[in-house]
Amino acid sequence: MQIRNKKLSEEEFFKIREEVLEQWPTGKGVNLEEGVKFQKELPDHKNFAKKLWQAKLDGKTLAQPRAGVALLDEHIELLNFLDTEGGADLLPSTIDSYTRLNRYEECEKGIKASEKAGRSLLNGFPGVNYGVEGCKRVVLETNKPLQVRHGTPDARLLAEITMSAGWTSYEGGGISYNLPYAKSVSMERTIRDWQYVDRLVGWYQEQGVSINREPYGPLTGTLVPASISNAVQIIECLLAAEQGVKSITLGYGQCGNLIQDVAAIKTLQDLSQEYCDEYGYKDMQLTTVFHQWMGGFPEDESKAYGVIANGASAARMAGATKVIVKTTHEAIGIPTKEANANGIKTTKMVLNLLEGQRMLESEALRKEVKQIKAEIKCIMDKVLELGDGDLAIGTIEAVKQGVIDIPFAPANVNAGKMLPARDNNGRIRYLETGNLPFTDEIKEFNRSELQKRADEENREVSFQMTVDDIFAVGKGKLIGRPEGFKG
Repeated sequence: MQIRNKKLSEEEFFKIREEVLEQWPTGKGVNLEEGVKFQKELPDHKNFAKKLWQAKLDGKTLAQPRAGVALLDEHIELLNFLDTEGGADLLPSTIDSYTRLNRYEECEKGIKASEKAGRSLLNGFPGVNYGVEGCKRVVLETNKPLQVRHGTPDARLLAEITMSAGWTSYEGGGISYNLPYAKSVSMERTIRDWQYVDRLVGWYQEQGVSINREPYGPLTGTLVPASISNAVQIIECLLAAEQGVKSITLGYGQCGNLIQDVAAIKTLQDLSQEYCDEYGYKDMQLTTVFHQWMGGFPEDESKAYGVIANGASAARMAGATKVIVKTTHEAIGIPTKEANANGIKTTKMVLNLLEGQRMLESEALRKEVKQIKAEIKCIMDKVLELGDGDLAIGTIEAVKQGVIDIPFAPANVNAGKMLPARDNNGRIRYLETGNLPFTDEIKEFNRSELQKRADEENREVSFQMTVDDIFAVGKGKLIGRPEGFKG
């Protein structure tokens, strides 16, 4: 069947739904009418969409951690600790890797092994296996809005269960939860599967229940140029809006150069609204999320706190509605609940100190905004051209042709011809543009900015810059300068 950017009819939706709920026995416990009733009974302070929109109206930046463990009671305990001790404004449920691969039998084994061991042997919360009643306990026994964070190409059953259980935000999208996460899943499949998730959210919206959707902004989290990540966010926003989603949070992963980070968030907010208006999606509640540094972290705890505080500052100065918090244990593995709470407290302290402040307009900021917008427009125009005006068809073809190309993505459908590197000020530029549909002017701009760095460092513009930049922050610098560089 031809995949098109067209809202699924109720007949199509409910026909697919029969198959979705058969994936695992807990699917039989999902009842849409009961889900709507339970969602409507939740107080406003537990609704993600409402809390985000109020924060945007108030000009605030909310803090949210990542967290999830295998056992139900321990998961609830962890989330409440992050609320009461860390001061989190919003709560996550990070889903385990087996669930992300739809391997629910192995999740079941992981739960039993965790019970026997008395600690989590899964790297997240297996929501599908706990079903509606188990997931509902998490909602009832915590006091902040809950979001499902995962990394699942086919997240339909997980969405059905958690939304029916009262989760009010759901992360992911057909590009952002495929190319950076999966090796051999076709774009046709993930676009279709995420149309279903968005149609489910749209269905709840039609019943008067606001559920937030959040495309995943950082992608691979490694030197992703702002125009690539923003273009993916705008595409996933429009695909979701077509299915009836109204509350959408557009994401971006910290680059490290403050001007570029602020410009990226500003561009994301402006263009997502412009495209929604252009295509007739009305009454949209568009917000932004800033992900603190997603690359390598210093092992030294004090230095790691510096990276966290820097990310919090950038999020606040950019005016992001939400910031995703990292911990000082990023370099060594899964954080303790104490380390997670401390990361939130560090972030909240910085947000409080900077409350009401935004980066002032400057010529440098205006130029960066203009540059990112120009690059995004080239990508978006080509995607729509490839689809003859249909965004779903165009997106699938754009990935095949490398018009959408994510650096270091594992997917075999990703072209992998584009390469990034930092310029002399630490802004991420295009070292190789691959098949990206940029104008000669844009290509020359990126080349010249990288040449300035090469001249400063007395070396050639090359892939070695990229390699050096990947490891730089872990070594205490933003730019991967060559050994012996004096500056």
